[in-house]
Amino acid sequence: MTLQVVGAGLGRTGTLSLKTALEMLGFAPCHHMLEVRSHPEQVPFWLRAAKGEAVNWDDMFGAYKASVDWPSCHFYKQLAAHYPNAKVILSRRDPAKWYDSMCETIFPAIERAAKDPARPEGGSFVERIVVQQTFNNDLGRDNVIAAFERHNAQVIATIAPERLLVFEAANGWEPLCKFLGVDVPAEPYPRTNSRDEFKQHLNNKS
Repeated sequence: MTLQVVGAGLGRTGTLSLKTALEMLGFAPCHHMLEVRSHPEQVPFWLRAAKGEAVNWDDMFGAYKASVDWPSCHFYKQLAAHYPNAKVILSRRDPAKWYDSMCETIFPAIERAAKDPARPEGGSFVERIVVQQTFNNDLGRDNVIAAFERHNAQVIATIAPERLLVFEAANGWEPLCKFLGVDVPAEPYPRTNSRDEFKQHLNNKS
């Protein structure tokens, strides 16, 4: 198996809905941060990658057809190069709403994890990738939104247009299915991982 779809959109841009949609369309399994939570044996790999150490992407993605969300979206350039036939999807949403969602979900989760006595020196791979490398240790509104928009612009500038779909969940099935060359399902486009669902998952882990 080889990666056929690379998700380049940052977390909280409908990535779990996109994972569900891709799997419904036959691109299963799709890697997402939830996969790391379900398979903690993946953590050392992502920590090495976050540190900038050499990794073999096939070791991680040999069993996957697609990837979305952090941590893999942080390495979209490397994945797009390693899997040259894979298509790239940039999921995005309104920046202000996205920032508010981050403040209610991912940022509190990272803050809670930072208090874990078992936290590696220098931070977990999530801290390294999200806080340090994506947002340069500044989680203020202006900086985070600027980093979000800069990331999206870099994806569009980096990936060839014929290989890239810029996508929002509100677009529904049609552009996604056309881009991937598959039929539109009869079921509605999935809507998952709301803020309340994320918080409930976080509370269940405490």
